[in-house]
Amino acid sequence: MSNLDLRPPATVCGGRADVTARPVRELLTGRSVPLGESTVVRRLLPHLGRRMIGAWCFVDHYGPDDIAQEPGMQVPPHPHMGLQTVSWLHDGEVLHRDSLGSRQTLRPGELGLMTSGRAIAHSEESPREHARFLHGAQLWVALPDGDRHIEPRWEHHAELPRVTGGGGLRATVILGELDGAASPGSTFSPLVGADIALAAGTDTRLPVRPDFEYAALTMSGEAEVDGVRLAPGSLLYLGCGRSELPLRADVDSAFMLLGGEPFEERIVMWWNFVGRSHEDIARAREDWMSGSRFGEVHGYGGAPLPAPELPPLPLKPRGWER
Repeated sequence: MSNLDLRPPATVCGGRADVTARPVRELLTGRSVPLGESTVVRRLLPHLGRRMIGAWCFVDHYGPDDIAQEPGMQVPPHPHMGLQTVSWLHDGEVLHRDSLGSRQTLRPGELGLMTSGRAIAHSEESPREHARFLHGAQLWVALPDGDRHIEPRWEHHAELPRVTGGGGLRATVILGELDGAASPGSTFSPLVGADIALAAGTDTRLPVRPDFEYAALTMSGEAEVDGVRLAPGSLLYLGCGRSELPLRADVDSAFMLLGGEPFEERIVMWWNFVGRSHEDIARAREDWMSGSRFGEVHGYGGAPLPAPELPPLPLKPRGWER
């Protein structure tokens, strides 16, 4: 997923000092951002009041959109550096191509995980023949300094572990570990990403780690998380300090649980790059525009995305800010 903002702000985030070390209930609303020809996403992270959740640094939620008569998602080739992209669908299909030569159609319940490392480019599009509805989330995970220059890789996991709980809870572990179940997806810092379905009438508690900070992204229905009823497309930041999470649902509902150990390092995020300094970002932009380092994506019917202009002032990692 690309940030298509023509004037993307530099986001500075990370560091433990300002992480909410106690349980909180902080409701974040997204802003609408056009993505390609016919897709509009709700951008929930980074947010004016919250930059990261563990190593999770970017969250877009889209749909459900009726694309029966539309091209659907059409995101031209674009670069990434210093992060992982996590593709997750509830409805529809997305065709992934990258500069490693990977070509994979993702479907609901399958994990598409791209580790950019030092540099990669990819495109995402709805196939020519596609389902009527498109609904999902695109998320980024910041790589720690010791791993951000590794060789890029693509992973597709069609089978993921599940956790079931009393009272109608069913969870799919997308990344990391939850209640003893571990995803096969590669991780580089302690975190969790899970898709949690609650049947109508559910009233239960989910074990969580008190040293992790968490947030809940509502996908459908009206799940009640720690006493807060959430409409689809909303993000509830929960802070740290919980050992269990109360969950209720009066109707069939689904949400994504995102969490992780607070990210200690300070980072700079601009456009599709995560670095540690202005020089990191400027060098990545120059390499993309000059056609070096990121490789070429073959098979997409259109030109690559040009990088926006850098802001006039140097980008500085200053930690999480409100």
